[in-house]
Amino acid sequence: MTSALELRHYSHGDLPEIRQTLLDVHADVHADQMSDDEFRQKFPWFVDHWGGHPEFSCVIAYDGDEVVGFAYGAPGTEGREWWREHLDPAPEKSRTFHFSELMVRERWRKTGTSARLHRALMDATEADLAALLVDVTHPKVQALYESWGYRKVGERQPFPDSPVFALMLVGLPLP
Repeated sequence: MTSALELRHYSHGDLPEIRQTLLDVHADVHADQMSDDEFRQKFPWFVDHWGGHPEFSCVIAYDGDEVVGFAYGAPGTEGREWWREHLDPAPEKSRTFHFSELMVRERWRKTGTSARLHRALMDATEADLAALLVDVTHPKVQALYESWGYRKVGERQPFPDSPVFALMLVGLPLP
């Protein structure tokens, strides 16, 4: 199923065109949790926050005309990366891409789509590292990222109403 997928790259200037697509996929993926999860309801703010970064990068997978999933993020501000407080000393090469979101609709899960989206997004950055946050109550998701080379370096709760997240890093380029 994944071989027929088309991966399209988008940037900051494309946000008006893709914003609703990102919101629709999020609503579909989290449909059963949206009404009682105030943090998930803030997703539009996160799309605007990340998409507002001049170096925002997004990859959307399509199966024909149907949107399958997406991955996005943006480079961090040098010296203000999420992981700095967890590593001493910091790596010598530390330009960081903050990998914010990866979502795949149910029908395309366990087909390699997540890995393809991740790889396409990471291959498009010139950063030295990629950092991400994954909810600590989702050990299977954390294990997936570990299988892609990420390692947990700490935990973080970036907002008072957010879950506690495992902070994970991987060196780039990916092998």
